[in-house]
Amino acid sequence: MSARLTGGPRRRQTGGSGGSDAGTAVRWNHRGVAAHAVFRVSPLVVLFALALAVLATPVAFGAPYLWLVYLVPLGIVVWTLRTRTVVDAEGLSVRRVVGGRRVPWEAVSGLRVDGRSRVHAVLDGGGELALPAVRVRDLRALSLASDGRVPDLTAG
Repeated sequence: MSARLTGGPRRRQTGGSGGSDAGTAVRWNHRGVAAHAVFRVSPLVVLFALALAVLATPVAFGAPYLWLVYLVPLGIVVWTLRTRTVVDAEGLSVRRVVGGRRVPWEAVSGLRVDGRSRVHAVLDGGGELALPAVRVRDLRALSLASDGRVPDLTAG
C-alpha cells in the first residue's frame, strides 16, 4: 500500500494497493485506516443476465408460460445486487439473497481457503461461514478492514 490514504468517502482498491476485484470497495477513516471493506459479486454478471434474457426471448414467446424463463435472469440480477460481505473492525457481515448474518471477530477462530480460492470464516463452534465474493486476492483488503485481526498473509 502506498502512503496513508485519507479523505474521500470511498476509494476503490486496485492491484497495487490491495484487492484487485472491481467489486471491492474500502472506506477509509480520517486517520488513513480502513474503516470497512465491502466485497461484492462483479457487476459484469448483470450483463450476462441481460444477454441471457435477450437470448431467451424467442423461447419465451414460443408457448404459453414459457415467459417464466425470464425469472432466471431476474434471479441472477437479484443475487448479484444482494449478495455481499462487509468486513470492519467489529466483525463480518454476510448478506445473501434471503437473510444475512453478523459475526463478531471474537467468534472467528480463523480463515480457510478452499480449492477454488474461496474464503470461509472458521467459527469457534466448529462451523464455517462462507464469505461470498471474497477470494484469496482480497485477503490484503480484508486484513486492512479487520484492523489487524486477520493477518496479511500476502505481504512479503
